[in-house]
Amino acid sequence: MNRRNFIAASVCALTLTALAGCKQCSLAGVASASRESLDSGDYRALRRFTKTRFGDVAHVDVGIGPVALFLHGFPLNGFQWRGAIARLSPYRRCIAPDFLGLGHTRVAEGGNVAPAAQVEMLVSLLDALAIPSVDLVANDSGGAVAQLLVVRHPQRVRTLLLTNCDVETNSPPPALLPVIELARQGRFADEWLAPWRADKALARSSKGIGGMCYADPAQPTDDAIETYFAPLLASKRSRELLHAYAIALERNALTGIEAELRRSTVPTRIVWGAGDTIFSPASPDYLDHTFGASRGVRHLQGSKLFWPEERPDVIAEEARRLWNAWAPQAAGWR
Repeated sequence: MNRRNFIAASVCALTLTALAGCKQCSLAGVASASRESLDSGDYRALRRFTKTRFGDVAHVDVGIGPVALFLHGFPLNGFQWRGAIARLSPYRRCIAPDFLGLGHTRVAEGGNVAPAAQVEMLVSLLDALAIPSVDLVANDSGGAVAQLLVVRHPQRVRTLLLTNCDVETNSPPPALLPVIELARQGRFADEWLAPWRADKALARSSKGIGGMCYADPAQPTDDAIETYFAPLLASKRSRELLHAYAIALERNALTGIEAELRRSTVPTRIVWGAGDTIFSPASPDYLDHTFGASRGVRHLQGSKLFWPEERPDVIAEEARRLWNAWAPQAAGWR
């Protein structure tokens, strides 16, 4: 039996060592043929915190091999990547942090939650975990942070798998402006997220996050809605940080980045949900023409902004193809 099959067949995700904070355990025991994702209980058991100067960063850290870093969208958290992590942990050590102001990360008093601060938080997290470089996977506002990380710390990124997200010419997208205005008034959490959490059918309707950002009318699940919104609504401060995150998106953090992306040598693959009504349909081709080491675009017909949560098989397929082709230094782990 080869190394890959041995890992996939024999290592259980929720062993005692995993629960104690093991950094390199596989999810194969959880993500079996009949169960290819994680629920909130699994994710909660695997969550750990790492101290940085930005606060205590919440993240899961599971799997074996070179590190893959997953950057989630707004107003989600690392739980967005549970399906991808289940599929990819036999091939990579998968780390999915919660951004400052979202999820369970404990932000330091007076902390900044703007995209530039998120980049430096990620670098601080990698330094604390003694990780020199990563394969980066990103979605939505996490995609903007990923682009900034590539140009500001190119030595930290081996490859980039980019999904629907901000680009310099479309940041923030017009569809986000009402959210930013509500956040500025301190109303977004209570007028949008709280009703969605209380009425999960509403959250999945055309008036909710489901109709806006998911193609499958059964998404997001009750479990996901609770996992995403409960920590954001937990306290006055969590609401304030959520609003600060949204307000920070009003300023285009990607201004002037195009020339630097053209010089980038990081192999980059773009996979885009063509049914997205938030970001411009011109954005994936813009990214393809802008990234100096673009490896092309794949369009997913009918898929919307948060398709990585609905189609983790595509994330796993595209990630492994990119890693296998453009990360020969990791060959010993495959």
